[in-house]
Amino acid sequence: MKNIATALVAAQKAFGPALKTSSNPHFKSRYADLAACVEAVIDALNANGIMLMQQNTECSDGVIVETVFLHESGEMLSSGKLHVPASKQDPQGYGSALTYARRYSLMAACGIAPEDDDGNAASRSSGAEDQAFEAQHLDALRDAAMESLDALQAAFKAIPASPAKTRFWTKHQASLKGAAK
Repeated sequence: MKNIATALVAAQKAFGPALKTSSNPHFKSRYADLAACVEAVIDALNANGIMLMQQNTECSDGVIVETVFLHESGEMLSSGKLHVPASKQDPQGYGSALTYARRYSLMAACGIAPEDDDGNAASRSSGAEDQAFEAQHLDALRDAAMESLDALQAAFKAIPASPAKTRFWTKHQASLKGAAK
């Protein structure tokens, strides 16, 4: 593990931010898509002899992704498996879950986050909590809204109560309800 650990430390020093280059028209927001997340880390990983792999495991209700780093020495490091349920049991639902899982598994494994385009977010004590809540739930709630208003309500009720949940609903309820079919 010595070789890959040394290489990952060196690579992490060169990671860039995951740039928010994609737009979500339903929420009138920008986000870092999978390509932006890969772009933020791949050159630094490769320059330090590390190959990035994201393995998928069969799952009946969604997707399971495991981000794995393989060093040229043969050493390997796994981030662990991340399960993301598919909001719809169709190719679009599974594709959305796969992209979401790959993006968040990669960001967690590399210790990166999307660029902060709200300079005040870092100064608010609730900013990090709100961002974490949104990262964990926004895509699934959006997908539920696309299914129906009832599906959105059920998905939102299934999330444990918290101050971040309340702030999220205040911020996004109009756009989520507007996206509901």
